[in-house]
Amino acid sequence: MARQPLVAKRAEELLGSSVVATSPVAGGDIATATRLRLSSGQTALMKTLPHAPEGFFEAEAAGLRWLSEVEGGVPLPEVLGAADDCVILAWIEPSSKTPVEAAVAFGQQLATTHRAGADGWGLDHDGYIGRLPLPNRTAGSWAEFYAVRRVLPYLKLARDRGAIEEADATAVEKVIGRLTDLLPDEEPARLHGDLWNGNCLWGQDLAIHVIDPAAYGGHREADLAMLHLFGLTHLPRVMAAYDEAHPLADGWEDRLGVHQLFPLLVHACMFGGGYGARAGTLAARYL
Repeated sequence: MARQPLVAKRAEELLGSSVVATSPVAGGDIATATRLRLSSGQTALMKTLPHAPEGFFEAEAAGLRWLSEVEGGVPLPEVLGAADDCVILAWIEPSSKTPVEAAVAFGQQLATTHRAGADGWGLDHDGYIGRLPLPNRTAGSWAEFYAVRRVLPYLKLARDRGAIEEADATAVEKVIGRLTDLLPDEEPARLHGDLWNGNCLWGQDLAIHVIDPAAYGGHREADLAMLHLFGLTHLPRVMAAYDEAHPLADGWEDRLGVHQLFPLLVHACMFGGGYGARAGTLAARYL
């Protein structure tokens, strides 16, 4: 490992510890990731982004800390430092192994995190999903929150960016009108908020760690829907363990598509492609 002076100096300012060496980390399409070796012997990950949106890294750090409050919940990296231009986390050594036992444990841990709950629908501050602002102002019900804080803002943005055809947008709007009938009542769960397989890191400790949260209080099926949308190794085993630890309401599999509208619209806004059409096709199933 060499040493990047500017990166090392910024890390030292936040950590109060000397940085012995640094090396670039591949991956991550938003921030620049750098591995740090500290004089204490600890290894850390530093994520930086010039001209980051206001509160960008602070929101990530706050989400990790909030989720980490849950004893026995999903494993998360420890936050070592955060500022407006970067966040520094304890390093998680990745593994190519994906044991079934880790998947089962993850299902149980995710159930524990969700069951810890939240004070309401949303959070006391806004966040980010990717680089897009994520509104978290509370609402009176999950159906209302999901409509006005999750689906409609990104549907509007997708329309503005030409990322969704009008027929598909109309189908999504019609589903919004049916949310009260489609979604069961539950207490707010403590959600990761961006729980796709790219944010599930299989570690050398044979556990699945979750990273890059967009945390808030929401319906737990929203986290599960995102897992199903983009897949996860041994997902059936994860779900069996989850359902045993924290049984799901009847028909949850049939409702996954409702909660997948949000991530599909986010992807339409960020990447275009066929995500808008996928959202429209999915919405049509519920009409």
